[in-house]
Amino acid sequence: MTQFTEEDTDSVVRLQHPFWALVLKHFFDVFFAFSMLIFIWPVLLILALLVRFSTPGPVFYRGIRSGLHGRSFRILKFRTMVEDAESLGGPTTGSNDVRVTSIGSFLRRTKLDELPQFINILFGEMSLVGPRPEVPEYTRLYKGEEELILSMKPGITDYASIKYADLDDRVGNLDPDAYFREHVLPSKNKLRVRYVKEWSISGDFIILGLTFMRVLGKICKL
Repeated sequence: MTQFTEEDTDSVVRLQHPFWALVLKHFFDVFFAFSMLIFIWPVLLILALLVRFSTPGPVFYRGIRSGLHGRSFRILKFRTMVEDAESLGGPTTGSNDVRVTSIGSFLRRTKLDELPQFINILFGEMSLVGPRPEVPEYTRLYKGEEELILSMKPGITDYASIKYADLDDRVGNLDPDAYFREHVLPSKNKLRVRYVKEWSISGDFIILGLTFMRVLGKICKL
């Protein structure tokens, strides 16, 4: 793995991967996302109906996130919280958060709420594997090596997604936003930087395999 120092900041933010490899990654993303949407559309329809009729509000959550080069986009998820939940609390969801709906709790624990992000991939806003996108209020604080995070498309999964699959339980319910900023975000950013530095096509397949096993384990437990 390439090592960087404080003096190498300028070269850090210009770190580039082979063009052919990124093109191959993009074509695989689009092919996989399109194939999955065709294959799982009945599941998506059932989940959409459950969300729509379980509690008042839209089917999808469309939160603003920072994407490639810091450009904002709206991430798609099945809504797991009550309508206007962001006005009732911070961006971090803690354990036993009263804003989370009953169907939303199931979707969050199984990660099925993330499935609509295949649509983000088709629009070129996300990748299957890549640094998980953050809200702009956090990405504006990136400095030094952390700027590398925005040099690749954000993904549905990465090292941080696997490590913090149980994030809601980890942050607790006393002050989840403060706990996230102080204890989780720095660790997540290190894992995001690591992903960008060490990125390879084979590495993406490893992360996809680990993610599948983690999600399958959660579904089996439930």
